Formats: sequence, C-alpha cells, structure tokens
Amino acid sequence: MTYEEAYQKLERYGQLHVLERYGELSEAEQKALLSQIEAVDFSVLSAAKGGEAKEEGRGKITPLTAMELDEIEARRDTFTQTGLEAIRSGKVGAVLLAGGMGTRLGSDDPKGMYDIGLTKEVYIFERLIQNTLEVVDKSGGWIPFFIMTSEKNHEKTVRFFKEHDYFGYREESVVFFRQEMAPASGYDGRVYMEEKGRIATSPNGNGGWFVSMQRSGAAAKARELGVEWLNVFAVDNVLQRIADPCFVGAVIETGRACGAKVVRKAAPDEKVGVMCLEDGRPSIVEYYDLTPELMEAKDQKGDPAYNFGVILNYLFRMKDLERIADRILPTHVVEKKIPYLDEKGVYVRPESPNGYKYEQLVLDMIRELDTCLPYEVVREKEFAPIKNRTGVDSVESARALLQQNGIAL
Repeated sequence: MTYEEAYQKLERYGQLHVLERYGELSEAEQKALLSQIEAVDFSVLSAAKGGEAKEEGRGKITPLTAMELDEIEARRDTFTQTGLEAIRSGKVGAVLLAGGMGTRLGSDDPKGMYDIGLTKEVYIFERLIQNTLEVVDKSGGWIPFFIMTSEKNHEKTVRFFKEHDYFGYREESVVFFRQEMAPASGYDGRVYMEEKGRIATSPNGNGGWFVSMQRSGAAAKARELGVEWLNVFAVDNVLQRIADPCFVGAVIETGRACGAKVVRKAAPDEKVGVMCLEDGRPSIVEYYDLTPELMEAKDQKGDPAYNFGVILNYLFRMKDLERIADRILPTHVVEKKIPYLDEKGVYVRPESPNGYKYEQLVLDMIRELDTCLPYEVVREKEFAPIKNRTGVDSVESARALLQQNGIAL
C-alpha cells in the first residue's frame, strides 16, 4: 500500500491521525505502518457511536434440549466407536484458540505458556497436548492440530512448542496460523496508537477463527488432509477433552451440523452463556442477557429450562462452516483498558477502561447453522478454566481440579 492509498483509506474512516508522526519514522517503520493500515479492518469502528456500544436486538428465545449424561452413558459405546472411526480415518481436526496473552495472570507471555505446576513445570499448552494425546493413543490416528496465534504472540508460541518438542505431539501434525486483528479505539471511535508507527490492535475475537484459517491457508490444509470436522476450543480450560470420541460420535450419529459441550450451571446467575433456540434456530444467550424470567423458567421435568452453560468446546462440520463463511457476523464491542501513546508521545498504561476492542464471537457462528447438539459433560472432570490468578476460575481452582482428577502438578 502506498502512502496516498493509506491516506485515502484513513480519511474515509476519519482516522488520519494515524499518519501524524509518519515523517518521524524510519523507512522500515513507515513500510510496516502502511502494511498495518492495509490489513486493519476499520469498518468495525462503526459499532461505537457516541461513546456507547450498539446493541443488537434478540429474537424469540425458547429452550433447546441438551443430551444429558444418562442418555450419553446409555449410548456411549456406539458414540465412541463412531467417533474413533472418524478420528482414525483423519476426518477430525483440532483447533486451539491461543491468540491471547497471560496479562490477567501477571504474565507478558502467551497464555498457554503459563506454568501451573507446583513441584514441576506444567504448562497450559502441555496439558492440552497431553489431553489430545490420550485420544491419539486410543484411536491409533494422529489428529491434525491447528493452533491459532496472533501477531502479538505468534513467534513466542511457535518457538515455545519447538523448544519443548511439541510436548510429545508429532510435529508434522501441528499447523500454526495467525488470527486476524482489529483496531482498538477510544469511546469516540478514534483508534489508539501504541507506538508512533503502530496502531493499537487486538485479536478480533474467537468468532474469527475460521475466516483466519481460510485466509492463512490452514483451512485448505485441513481439506487436503481429508478433515470433515473441526473441534475448536479455548486455551484456558486445562481439563477439557479434545477430539473426544464420544462427543464426536454423538454429533455424527444424531446428524447435527455442530455440537457444543455444556455443563450444568453452578448457580442461576453464573457468568456463562446458555444454549437456547432463537427464532427456532440454535443460539447462545450470554449471561448478561438472561432476564429474570429466563432464569426462573422450568422445563417439563421441573428443572431450569436454561440450565446448560457452554464451555467453548465446539465441534463444527467443515462444509457448513464453508457455507456460512461469507456471512458477516455481529461485532461485539468490549470495554477494555488500552495502553496508548498520548498527544505528547508518552506511553500510558491506564488503570481503568478507556475504550473499546471489537470482537466477533464463536457463539454467533452457532446461530448461522440449522442444528446443534448441546452435549452435557461433568463439570468437575472437564471444566477448569484459568481466567484469573486467584479466586473463581483461577490458577488456584484449576490446580485443585487437576489434582482431583489425578494429574500430578
């Protein structure tokens, strides 16, 4: 992109301040900034107006029945055999969403590099690989393992895996790809600069994973390998089962376009999204959208009607993802603390939220599909998220659950 082209693009979106210090940059820095301007999608900034995020109206919300533990247990053998056959034949791939950093854990490294060990080194990445290797050993087939990084952590992540010999995983079965980035802005929609020649950006949310796979060539690689199903999951749940044969088999056997692992909510107001139907199509209602009426609604058995929370572990059929790939997902505007350069060129690390980051969410992909299987798992065996250093969903709570499941730390 030339300077003139960059100027025109920035002018169109009201972001000409990005070039204010262009003349102070070296030739290499100028080239890097022009490349970043070319790559950044400024259209997401329209989601912020007048300092407030635009909220999208919801359709009619009704319950979506989950496949519960007793039914899963009764059909476990059939489901597991179907899943193992799919895995052995190379039809199942794993997609690890690992574009984030360990900032909330007090680390400047990628989140997956965080050491949760007590008597030895035990990394988050390591636990996820070990969980996957259990299925590899059981099935006798290597699962293509796609790792989504971001521009902020790509090099460190790739180097970390190489230094640790991929934690025992077959190197040729691991594919790294980068997540698309979105600009970060003030409440007025004006993008922040994190350096004189660099726009403040952040990963565009977990909903951008498949588009990022397509643009990077990772999706083409999956097709070449014969992958038909992708199990996508977040980096922070160290107990989750990956390419779980029973889960894979249940989705295939029931003929659904996708599946979502869910747990029974610990409390009516637990901060997890819940499975539902929205205008008759599978969807997810975030915890902050759950009205008192929805929280209190009961099903035919007298249990809460919206009682199953998603844990960000989904199985998608690739042909359905390709079918919906060109549809534009909603942009979610998230209030965040965004470090930036002030008008005097001083780097500021704010102590309270000062603007917006713009994200697409995987839950919106569910809404685009015709069918989804909510698949119940036991919370204590498959849900140990690490979002904080202490307290709820923390390093401490995850360690306790790992030890409860017999994993040495």
